[in-house]
Amino acid sequence: MKSKDIRKEFLHFFETKGHLIVDSAPIVLKDDPTLMFNNSGMAQFKEYFLGNGTPKSNRIADTQKCLRVSGKHNDLDDVGKDTYHHTMFEMLGNWSFGDYFKKEAIAWAWELLTEKYGISKDQIYVTVFEGDKGDGTSLDEEALELWKQHIAEDRILYGNKKDNFWEMGDIGPCGPCSEIHVDIRPEADRLTVDGKTLVNMDHPQVIEIWNLVFMQYQRKADGSLESLPARHIDTGMGFERLAMVLQGKSSNYDTDVFQPTIQKLEEISGVKYGAAEKTDIAIRVVVDHLRAVAFAIADGQLPSNTGAGYVIRRILRRAISYGYRFLGLKEPFIYKLYPILKAEMGDFFPELVKQETIVTGVIREEEASFLRTIEQGLNRLNQIIEQLGDSKVVPGDVIFELYDTFGFPADLSRIVAEDHGFTIDEAGFEAEMAKQKERSKKATALVTDDWVILDDKGNETSIAYDNTEAEVKITRYRKVKNKKGEFFQLVFNQTPFYAESGGQIGDTGSISTLNETIEVVDTKKENNLVIHFVETLPENVNATFNAKVDTEKRNETTKNHSATHLMHEALREVLGTHVEQKGSYVGDDYLRFDFSHFSKMTDEELAIVEQKVNDKIAEALPLIEKRDCDINEAIAEGAMALFGEKYGDKVRVIRFGSSIELCGGTHVKNTADIRLFRILSESSTAAGIRRIEAITSNKAIEAYKDAEKNYNDVLATLKTKNDAVKAVQHLLDENAELKKQLESFVAQQATAEKATWKAAIKEVNGVNFLAVKTNLDTNAAKQNAIDLTKEIENAFIVVGTNDAVKPSITISIAKNLVDEKGYSAGQIVKEIAKHINGGGGGQPFLATAGGKEVSGLDAALKQAEDFVK
Repeated sequence: MKSKDIRKEFLHFFETKGHLIVDSAPIVLKDDPTLMFNNSGMAQFKEYFLGNGTPKSNRIADTQKCLRVSGKHNDLDDVGKDTYHHTMFEMLGNWSFGDYFKKEAIAWAWELLTEKYGISKDQIYVTVFEGDKGDGTSLDEEALELWKQHIAEDRILYGNKKDNFWEMGDIGPCGPCSEIHVDIRPEADRLTVDGKTLVNMDHPQVIEIWNLVFMQYQRKADGSLESLPARHIDTGMGFERLAMVLQGKSSNYDTDVFQPTIQKLEEISGVKYGAAEKTDIAIRVVVDHLRAVAFAIADGQLPSNTGAGYVIRRILRRAISYGYRFLGLKEPFIYKLYPILKAEMGDFFPELVKQETIVTGVIREEEASFLRTIEQGLNRLNQIIEQLGDSKVVPGDVIFELYDTFGFPADLSRIVAEDHGFTIDEAGFEAEMAKQKERSKKATALVTDDWVILDDKGNETSIAYDNTEAEVKITRYRKVKNKKGEFFQLVFNQTPFYAESGGQIGDTGSISTLNETIEVVDTKKENNLVIHFVETLPENVNATFNAKVDTEKRNETTKNHSATHLMHEALREVLGTHVEQKGSYVGDDYLRFDFSHFSKMTDEELAIVEQKVNDKIAEALPLIEKRDCDINEAIAEGAMALFGEKYGDKVRVIRFGSSIELCGGTHVKNTADIRLFRILSESSTAAGIRRIEAITSNKAIEAYKDAEKNYNDVLATLKTKNDAVKAVQHLLDENAELKKQLESFVAQQATAEKATWKAAIKEVNGVNFLAVKTNLDTNAAKQNAIDLTKEIENAFIVVGTNDAVKPSITISIAKNLVDEKGYSAGQIVKEIAKHINGGGGGQPFLATAGGKEVSGLDAALKQAEDFVK
């Protein structure tokens, strides 16, 4: 059965069981502060498990794009080394939100696997939770008895808490689970060794394919369990592993999920898959990581140096490194595999088709950049090894610096070191890595208490679009600790505060009673709850509070948000309809807008965009807002929907004239409220992605006032009333003439000094040696040294520039001395430059060094003579 048909069969089966089939959520989570990426099928349904939202159906099925490369679920280091771990994978799942439970989940799983997919019953093993004394839980008798109706009891195994108790996190919904394992070893092996002994033993052919989670408990902050008010089903089946089983393969990478890409990589590299273990691992790493990176970029997450972007960059660089080291690929190659991925998965995941240009462009540029980094790292490491001399051990902190600062792979450092007969201080490197992990852990450490529920009616609503002030009651609160200290999170029955979302910052403000006022320092959304951050808990949490938003900050933020809509439309008009939003920041101070475009915008294009936005502002276009609009109706009207965003059946539509977008942010009532729009800068953030930063309203007006003041100051300085350009050109002409005169003077001085130096050369051990200080600049001193080396046989010239701020040393040695006596100007200058608190290098016959301590020049020149004695 082809993989495309496997996916279709799963979804069709659960559709016949009354399940609503929904699309995969984006792989990148933008509005969930607890997760960077969708790492499981249930991530998009967390709010339903927590009771903070109502699903469209109590029965849902889907296939979810998942990424497990950070946090608790991190499979990255295993990928490639075995045949069944992946960074990005599909998780087929069926869900019940307070509807059916264990009986149906188990029966349907058995029916699908054995009757629809035709997996032999004598190849299947299942596990049930054995209980845990620490939690006070016992054997899952219910699941055990249900399984006995379908499978022989000797194929039902008991699993411990680690394998058979699933938890959303340290706190939250959880419950026992039943895993379904399939033994795909050859029959002879199955007759020889009982498969039950290999379950959960990391055997590559006795694998878990499906996990049925029975959500029935809530894990409290103190570690205890309490029963949930409603029981849920959460199942996840590995699509790639299922394909391996149904296609009769012994590896996920032998299935049609990966084989087309592998074959293309074989063509590019000239390396055959199956030829050697090292190259096989490299090929698996590349084709796996391609999927992870491609889907992440298509969903809007670009590689960067922080957060989720850093994770994507790390995955891509791991793939490039394996291709470079083991497949001999020194030029960008991963982007060439993308068309195969698109052909195989684009039908079901249309974002791969829609975003092809962006994805391939970003990957190609990242590859080229990192390959340059590798070459630079190789040169740097070779220099370090040369300096180490006879020690034969590269310090661990050096390898860590190359890895952490420059992104140079530690494995590649080991290979280079071994080629030079060196080893790496592994203990030192691991110690530095441990320190980094500890720093990262401390930076992100968050201790969250349980919610204290004051009102469990669940009627928490947002009124932020229409209000900036309201009477509120606290419905729940909890204490949170991080590295900055202790604070509290509050939820209100209704809130006028806008929660950070879609690039727009969250509101700040205050809540108050007659007795106290407490500042609200931020507002965010978590699992569909609007959470307000405060530094102190109110004295009386049951009081009624006056909640008041900082309206000045809200208003400025709102102006910037509406301006991004106008600018988005203007960019599409000026540059073309290929322009799409790829990220944004909307605050009260400025706006940032990332968009797809493959060349730097010209000054003229920027001016036209700016003018178009200001024209729309001048038109005083009223806001036309539609709430709870059917998404298909909105799209039909021309509303722009952004890839990588999760939309429900009902959406909010924002229109200003011909600008119409799906948006959940706050906006002005009329474009005239924005007053003025000014672009500050345009730059590149990645291949095919440009960034504009801009300001509006008062800040834009102030910027123009400052520019006018600066211009008037320039006019005053130039002593002219209105023709600044002519006055500046006159100064430039004068400066150019003076520069010519200065260069002529310096050349004359250098010639005169060279004659004096020549007379001071002395013979030392058969070498015509000179060590001299000069007031010439570095370039003139260097040229004099080179000229003397050409004019004098056996010359060894050392010149120090007597510059109090940036002293320098130049060494020029006759080539015959380099060959005959083994002198190296590069090594010598590194050594003597220590006296001026500097460093440098160069070739054996010519090298320079810069420093900071001019007082050390005499000692440096004196030491230079020691090398020829």
